[in-house]
Amino acid sequence: MKRVNYYNKLDKEFYYNKSMTQVKNFKLKVKLKPHTHFFDTYEYMRYFPKNNCFAFIFGDVTHIPKIPSIVKSRPVNGDNQNSALLNLGKVRHFLFVKDKKRFEEKESKLLGRAAVFQSHRVKFWEMYFGHHMCDLGQTNTRHAEHPEWIKQHITIGEHLNFKFILCLEGNDVATNLKWVMSSNSIAVMPKPVYETWFMEGTLVGDYHYIEIKKDYSNLEEKLNYYIEHTDEALNIIKNAHKFVEQFQDKKREKLISLLVLQKYFKYLKYV
Repeated sequence: MKRVNYYNKLDKEFYYNKSMTQVKNFKLKVKLKPHTHFFDTYEYMRYFPKNNCFAFIFGDVTHIPKIPSIVKSRPVNGDNQNSALLNLGKVRHFLFVKDKKRFEEKESKLLGRAAVFQSHRVKFWEMYFGHHMCDLGQTNTRHAEHPEWIKQHITIGEHLNFKFILCLEGNDVATNLKWVMSSNSIAVMPKPVYETWFMEGTLVGDYHYIEIKKDYSNLEEKLNYYIEHTDEALNIIKNAHKFVEQFQDKKREKLISLLVLQKYFKYLKYV
């Protein structure tokens, strides 16, 4: 219930809005994009009364809706009560790995592969592309103002050869954060601005991941510190694994999803 109440923070009644969709009509919206968000919602919505109504916003949601809505992502800060989180797009976002390579055996560099067109990612590449402690590559060819940044995609397995993996937010959250935290490498990123079902807003810097400043200025200092203090790095990995464990009981995840929706319908009133 602690997680249910984190995802769905509603604590007072709200009223039906004509923009809402009935459960019985939602199945007609199968062509909605992203398609995975439709199927991940319908997976649990279909168990509720067909006349129940709800609001939803699919895609990378970085604002707080005007009415309580089902979303994949929301801002961590502010009054985000109208953003009820479900695990949408989980086939892409909720991926975990079994890493057989010990942290001590990995290369002491930061690896980063990403689509680079958002201004905050561009800034990181401008600061650290070619840096001796980083192996950075831009994987998108569109919006490629710096052709020298472009490199081929590499596998997750190839990522795991490095002690540190960059997990910069994109349109909303960092997609790779979940599998990085399940590995024996360490996620490196500023404090999260957005969150999803993974509850990024509850992560603690230098406990679950290596936290760098928002302007990225202390990256080299932080990497050197954890290269020299292996015991502390291993503690971060241990704490990250423990955090990930709570999402790996499939039966429990389904129950939490149903309870999030049940709570939504509990507070919805019809005039």
